[in-house]
Amino acid sequence: MYNAYIQNILTKNPEKYNDRGSFFKDKQLNIGGKLFSFADIEHGILRHSQHELFLGYITRPFPDNTEKMLRVKKRNWHIHFALNCGAKSCPPVAIYDESRIDEQLGAGAKKYLTAFTSYRKEENTAYVTSLFSWFRGDFNGIKGIKEILLKFHLIPDTSVRLKTSEYDWTLDLGNFVDL
Repeated sequence: MYNAYIQNILTKNPEKYNDRGSFFKDKQLNIGGKLFSFADIEHGILRHSQHELFLGYITRPFPDNTEKMLRVKKRNWHIHFALNCGAKSCPPVAIYDESRIDEQLGAGAKKYLTAFTSYRKEENTAYVTSLFSWFRGDFNGIKGIKEILLKFHLIPDTSVRLKTSEYDWTLDLGNFVDL
């Protein structure tokens, strides 16, 4: 729903993207008669009430009852490679099947990270997506990020230094993929 709403709203009103802060925080999504913002869905429901600041290390102390009822039981780092905010550096939009969700989230993460990670042997440095920096706690810190990159064979070992690449916020709608 998050990705579908992003695509729909920004296709009809691309100027809303000019003020991304308001766009993501405005309560504009009517779900079951209650208004939600994209931030409510991402940070409250999909990230289990994580404070949107603090790199994924601090849970909001007083989520409302609706958020408590709807939120996932446990954070899953793969979600960061499934949400599309409309930017060029965002993961592509996919249709997820409940019976294959874990497989699809894994495939999406691998596809995205392969496209947005570059390892420079001479520097022993991997240039990675800013998503790793913004949500570091969701990935279990730098050690967890390196383990993910190692799992996908994007770095040779955990001695590699990490540097984040610039995020391209250029509006890029219609970025779809089959998983």
